[in-house]
Amino acid sequence: MPYTPILATLGYILSPDGRQVLLIHRNRRPNDAHFGKYNGLGGKLEAGEDVVTCARREIREESGLECEELKLCGTISWPGFGAHGEDWFGFLFRVDRWSGTPRTENPEGDLLWVDSDTVLTLPLWEGDRHFLPLVFDKSGRQFHGVMPYRDGRPESWTYHLL
Repeated sequence: MPYTPILATLGYILSPDGRQVLLIHRNRRPNDAHFGKYNGLGGKLEAGEDVVTCARREIREESGLECEELKLCGTISWPGFGAHGEDWFGFLFRVDRWSGTPRTENPEGDLLWVDSDTVLTLPLWEGDRHFLPLVFDKSGRQFHGVMPYRDGRPESWTYHLL
């Protein structure tokens, strides 16, 4: 059976001093699969978009910011991640330079600057705790991983560093 995942981007915007990251607290819609969780900004690719265009568009729509410097940190295949077991494939970016004034909220939730060293203490998707240190790692090495999900929880995590 062919692997036909939903393609998406996920961006983590750093403050100018690199000590904080802009996250969304998904607290607006109780029926949201992400309800109550903190997450980066992003969403699904649209037809005719490349992943960089998608990341810039999603970040602009969700935060009001324009990305000036994006770094592709890695990719993750999430088989079974969707609410109905759909497969997802994500391109994860760190945004080191941007312009504009970030919104404080959007229709999905509140936008908050969080100290980078406290992100892992927040209510996150369980699997995020595995890859977020790789997103914030300054070594510049890309990671490419697979994290199968079942019943809303990761079953395993494997990755390669380039």
